Amino acid sequence: MISFIKGIAAYVDAEGVIVDNHGIGYQVKTPSSIVDKVRTGDEVILQTHLYVREDMITLYGFLTSEELHTFQTLLGVNGIGPKAALSVLSTMTVSDLYYAIFSEDAKAISRTPGIGLKGARRMIMELKDKLDLQDIAGEQPTEESAPAAPLTGIDSVADTIEAMTALGYSNGEAYRAVHGVKGAADMDSERLLKEALKVVLTLR
Repeated sequence: MISFIKGIAAYVDAEGVIVDNHGIGYQVKTPSSIVDKVRTGDEVILQTHLYVREDMITLYGFLTSEELHTFQTLLGVNGIGPKAALSVLSTMTVSDLYYAIFSEDAKAISRTPGIGLKGARRMIMELKDKLDLQDIAGEQPTEESAPAAPLTGIDSVADTIEAMTALGYSNGEAYRAVHGVKGAADMDSERLLKEALKVVLTLR
């Protein structure tokens, strides 16, 4: 098992990075977000997953352990292979995917090429009970915007999410914005909506 690879980016293209490690070039497939961040000549450290099949051995790489963990979790979804899992992480950030799953926003996930609404709904059904929002706590916009209490089951939260979707925001955007308001559990719907609208501007 190859846990990570460190070296110089000898070549970068739309499919990934060739990492020069002591004169050996390792082809590593990565999300498009990494391709945008890495330039030829950069030193890189990629968290990796080695995918082995009878007719294929492929190394997949990620800049963070959160991306790697999410990729591996997606591989556990029925009908999702490494190509589709990589496509998801090329279309959405880890935090956007988590919020889409928790808010059951299949439409947001279905924007991923090759997934579709049916695949997005299956992904939500299989992953909603396996993921934990605490895994992406470090990706919240600011420490001050972190929630002070769990939000599930609070009437004002439900009302605010409904109001935001009526304004044109997706379920995922609304869920994430409300989750980003500190003290949301103690606010009435009117105040929470105002604060959530301020947060959503920082997420776009």
